Amino acid sequence: MQIKTSALPAITLCALCSQHAYAGGIMLYEIGTDNAGLANAGAAARAQGPSTIASNPAGMSYLPGTQITGGLQVLYGDLSFDRDSNTNGTGSGNALDPIPGGSFFVSHQFDDHWSIGFGQYADFGLAVNYDNEWSGRYFAQNASLAGLSFVPSVAYRFNEQWSVGVGVKAMYGMLQDQTAIDRSPFGFTDRSDGQFKYKDNDWGFGANVGVIYAPQPGTRIGLAYTSKVDLEFEDGLDVKGDGPALDRLDGLNTQLDMTVPQTATLSLFQQLDPQWALLASVNWQDWSELGDIAVQVDTTAFGAQSTTVDAHFKDTWQLALGAQYQATPQLLWNVGVAYDSSAVSDANRTFTVPMGESWRIAAGATYALNKITDINVSWAMVWLGDMPVDQTKSTSGIRTSGEFDNAWIQALTGNMTWRF
Repeated sequence: MQIKTSALPAITLCALCSQHAYAGGIMLYEIGTDNAGLANAGAAARAQGPSTIASNPAGMSYLPGTQITGGLQVLYGDLSFDRDSNTNGTGSGNALDPIPGGSFFVSHQFDDHWSIGFGQYADFGLAVNYDNEWSGRYFAQNASLAGLSFVPSVAYRFNEQWSVGVGVKAMYGMLQDQTAIDRSPFGFTDRSDGQFKYKDNDWGFGANVGVIYAPQPGTRIGLAYTSKVDLEFEDGLDVKGDGPALDRLDGLNTQLDMTVPQTATLSLFQQLDPQWALLASVNWQDWSELGDIAVQVDTTAFGAQSTTVDAHFKDTWQLALGAQYQATPQLLWNVGVAYDSSAVSDANRTFTVPMGESWRIAAGATYALNKITDINVSWAMVWLGDMPVDQTKSTSGIRTSGEFDNAWIQALTGNMTWRF
């Protein structure tokens, strides 16, 4: 991270404000597809529709003809911070506004060996929207981070047992942040808050790679890997507030370098009989490489100092189990449960990324309207529980402490698939 700065009042520049940390970090399993109803179980081995481009491009080898899937979803929940006795002011209110999303996938099989496809989806980021006057406003007010991926893909099937696939990922990253400025450090004056805004976009590039091995009919083992994607955000701070110090801050050029983590997923799909199938996944995400998540500038009576805030993240893992039940020739039920470890300890949790370990339960149903059209509705509940936070600015000593109580997220997804 490169920073150019000057003597200023206490400020925190948030880089990763996110509504939730469902996948141990801020990588999302819910992207408007039927995978949401399975809690990611079997994702790299199912190969049941063109959305396999996101989870394992090798799965396109199992899709005959041309197939198209379009999906919509909404995420909503409760992420409310309650201050403790060490903190003055008010709570945050619910920082989770309902957020719509969607995805689009298409695949085409040329022959018994070659398939191509394209996917567009957003599986990285989200947003927080705290009350503007809450007690932690000098750490975060509202911010959003989103990564929209465009993934042209190709798959090759060697024989009945082995398939491979690769996709080139172009991610468009979008970062916005708004944070209050304390214009009365140490309480020496009684001036109203200032505020700064930061906004930038950037492109990053990576790849999705996968292989599927089918040792016998009805059994598939999938291994998928997504590479890291580097995003570089750079903007001058847009500052509101009077005074020489804020004037020097306005337009300050600041660069934030971010790495979307690499991931690996191992999945199993096992058809037990014509009605029942079992699914499982183990997922790893390399969050320890994310790096710094914020810039913090404090003032004293003698000047100012700037520091970067390291995320202190650690790698995460997920275990997911699920089942499918073909109730009728037209109706397929999905269920799943999953556990995600936390990328951050209680001591290092911040308001910019209030993540923790999570439990996920999910269900969904796919109904065949006719021979070429399916419709799916899926639901997932992500339980984050209690997440304590205690943040202090190193020089001015501004402190906010308490916890997010009984935090939870739900995703409601609907999609349709057409086959030609």
